[in-house]
Amino acid sequence: MSFVDVIDLKVVDAVARHGSMNKAAVELNTVQSNVSSRIRSLEEELGVSLFQRSAKGVQITPAGRRVLPYAARLAKLLSDAAAAARDDGQPSGLLEVGTLETTLALRLPLLIARFAKAWPDVRPVVRTGTTGSLIQDVVECKLEGAFVAGPVSHPDLQAETVSNEELVLVTSRSVRTLDALTAMSHLKTVVFRVGCSYRQRLDALLASMGIVAPEPLEFGSIDAILACVSAGVGVTLLPRGVAASAWEDGLVAVHDIPAAFAHVETVFIRRTDGHVSSALATFLDSVRQEGQARPSPIRQRA
Repeated sequence: MSFVDVIDLKVVDAVARHGSMNKAAVELNTVQSNVSSRIRSLEEELGVSLFQRSAKGVQITPAGRRVLPYAARLAKLLSDAAAAARDDGQPSGLLEVGTLETTLALRLPLLIARFAKAWPDVRPVVRTGTTGSLIQDVVECKLEGAFVAGPVSHPDLQAETVSNEELVLVTSRSVRTLDALTAMSHLKTVVFRVGCSYRQRLDALLASMGIVAPEPLEFGSIDAILACVSAGVGVTLLPRGVAASAWEDGLVAVHDIPAAFAHVETVFIRRTDGHVSSALATFLDSVRQEGQARPSPIRQRA
């Protein structure tokens, strides 16, 4: 029977992140020989190689990658235990959450500002990503929670609906109707990177119209996406409120789409086995109390 202890997993995690036994040793405040010896002993115990050694450093093997999530989960459990012991109910400390770019633009700035003012001992850190990447980060204990597009079904996660969004197709002003898209010979989609649920919905919407889109153009910000759409480079799918400003400024056209594609929940996800700190609990209360007021609806100009 194989036994893996906490230190073993910490060493594996450090070596994987640094790609170097020496750098891992510096982080762990030990010497390289101790790190090498622990990795070698663990590999012998498990009967598999966790790293491939070379003159340029070390590279994690598939077996090593399968071990990493357990290292992150154990580290999070130990951190949670320490946090729970120190948590006296007064919100304080670091609060790391993730969010979609669209949720950050539409919902969070005022909420975060009010929360930070009300609870000055809490240091909120907000990281952006796609639904796919944020789910992975929460599962791997890299974030305490995240705002993503629902529904989310994962055995290690629980999800709470915080708002409902209406998606619209955003095009250049020259596109007057959805039917006009079928006549475009070089239609492109302008989207976030792989893992974005809006991107998947856009592909499904176009497919329902008999349109097979080419390889999409990927951007990392809403401003870049809207600028390309305004210039006639392609089309995109965004929450109505996110497109409102560009529409009101006459930069883009906004089109209603069938209900099957238009409605999406924004949910907050966190691990089911994670410690809910006073900071996180208070933040979630703020999210609920905010009511997620919807932006004023916009409609296509005549």
